[in-house]
Amino acid sequence: MMNFKLNKKSISNIVFVIAILVLLYPPSREWFMRQIAFSPSVETKQDSKKLSTYNWELKGLNTTSINFQEFENKVVFVNFWATWCPPCRAEMPMIQKLYNDYKDKIEFVFLTNEDWETVDLFFKKNNYQLPVYNSLSTPPNAFLETNSIPATYLIDKQRNIRISKVGAADWNSTKIRKLLDELILE
Repeated sequence: MMNFKLNKKSISNIVFVIAILVLLYPPSREWFMRQIAFSPSVETKQDSKKLSTYNWELKGLNTTSINFQEFENKVVFVNFWATWCPPCRAEMPMIQKLYNDYKDKIEFVFLTNEDWETVDLFFKKNNYQLPVYNSLSTPPNAFLETNSIPATYLIDKQRNIRISKVGAADWNSTKIRKLLDELILE
């Protein structure tokens, strides 16, 4: 029988194997991503890009279908995501908390290519209540600069894209809440 010695090398190998297993198991990978998510960078009005158009048809999956033009002159949080995307799932609990507190103050738009049945199962499992849409027409050009998800944008009342973030982020941070409070008052 092999004699196992617990030394520095074997401990580091065990830790390495556990770390790999944690990252391969989706729920633990999502938890890990939440732990390392940072609040996204904010652009000043002068440095931010402007949204060129608001003409964009959206089919509501669990809400009313709209044209994005209805949100002109409002603060809008736009998130492109999917149920199968680990970084998307990692940031969802933080977004849900933000949505719970700001849903009556700003507009939230969550876009997916998935059907409502898939999204509904995911929402029921996780107790999410976010307004989800499918895009029926071409989004504004600023939203087409990446095809990665999650991709999130925060637009102020003057069409300025104050945040453009690809990848998971901490959307429920004090920094984001402070910015939203400022944008609401502008």
